[in-house]
Amino acid sequence: MPTPHVLIVIPALNEARHIDGVLDFATGFAQRAGGLVVVVDGGSTDATRDIVRGRMSANPLIRLIDNPDRLQSAGVNLAVAQFGEGAEWLLRLDAHSAYPDDYGDILLAEAQQTGADSVVVSMHAEGQGFLQTVIAEAQNSRLGNGGSAHRLAGGGAWVDHGHHALMRIAAFRAVGGYDGTFSHNEDAELDHRLTRAGHRIWLTGRTGLTYFPRAQLGPLIRQYYNFGRGRARNLRKNNLRPARRQAIVAMLAPAAALVVLAPVSLLFAAPLILWLLACLAGGVMIAVQTGRPRGLLAGLVAGTMHMAWSAGFWRQWLTRSPAPPQQEPA
Repeated sequence: MPTPHVLIVIPALNEARHIDGVLDFATGFAQRAGGLVVVVDGGSTDATRDIVRGRMSANPLIRLIDNPDRLQSAGVNLAVAQFGEGAEWLLRLDAHSAYPDDYGDILLAEAQQTGADSVVVSMHAEGQGFLQTVIAEAQNSRLGNGGSAHRLAGGGAWVDHGHHALMRIAAFRAVGGYDGTFSHNEDAELDHRLTRAGHRIWLTGRTGLTYFPRAQLGPLIRQYYNFGRGRARNLRKNNLRPARRQAIVAMLAPAAALVVLAPVSLLFAAPLILWLLACLAGGVMIAVQTGRPRGLLAGLVAGTMHMAWSAGFWRQWLTRSPAPPQQEPA
């Protein structure tokens, strides 16, 4: 088939619940923009692959390839290597998300108007059911996201990092693509190399995506633990210092661990108590902001996310061991 103008890549692992909706968007945009849709599967054991094969039989714009390394970073690299020759743009989609119909069109228009090499987006979490909704409210709050630009919808701005969406394949290849050994924080690591090489990243305020977070606390804790590990590995690889908000969050776990010395002096319990009070205060703010009492629990969820991130950060920083080889939605 002709060389695609836009290569649309969807890393997936056990996304039977969401993959149809993402493919609906991706194929519609591909038809308008001259695109090709590549689902890179990391070894799904649910119906994801069967769903994609069924869609392939009806639509020649869809491809399914295996990702033996299972990591999203390696999967996107593989798709670009196999199908990106001659294409101008890479559009990365998360299977665990939903997109407005004009998402891709706006991204292309923003890239053309700004001359950006990468157009990134903000993301809004949305839950289905009580606990997932609480988790979503925690992630949407400033307490949960730390004021990250790509978590807060706003006007367009030049940034150093954002949630990956559209990128020039020439720029992607010029810096070597993703580090295929990163299981988490691969987007920020690539953004550092992009900006260091002189490429520009534009955070659009005209569109964004809806993200469906983890629906249970266990997977959420593991996700943020691995986010912390990924950030530590990124900093070490590129000889960087953590941003101020990252440094503050990183101190949570070691400060809370001082509670084991509480039998010596109750002062050692103070950091853990302060953390709990901060979770309660944050929960009150979220409840007031959303107008829903369940926001009180969102404060505790946000604090738990930060604590898990801190624990993962120090695990990686002190051991220097590779991040866990597993694929998760962004």
